[in-house]
Amino acid sequence: MKIHRINPCKRWSDITIFNGIAHFVEVPECDLSAGIQEQTRQVMAQAEAALAKIGSDTGRLLSVTIYLTDFANLPAFNEVWDEWFPENTAPSRACVKAELANPGYLVEMAFVAAAGDEYQG
Repeated sequence: MKIHRINPCKRWSDITIFNGIAHFVEVPECDLSAGIQEQTRQVMAQAEAALAKIGSDTGRLLSVTIYLTDFANLPAFNEVWDEWFPENTAPSRACVKAELANPGYLVEMAFVAAAGDEYQG
């Protein structure tokens, strides 16, 4: 089966798809002075754009690994998370406290999603 790599470069690909399952990571790319809720919204908007590129949407998310630099931010993060998904449509998730590559990042999210028909098989 073919491996699809969206925007590959030497160090990473923006999205990697195998057997119809897409993997990608998003970090806040706009305003690193923003608080956890705004950084989370940035990441979610970027994720929606990535999903659209592969014929998918948030309803096809399978799992998300959330990396937070401070668990004190978890309640505020969860408020934004809960707003993002209609009732009973959230994917499985794990939440990890981590030191991120850029000290301005408060959140990083790794997504796994079912890609659109073009990427099946």
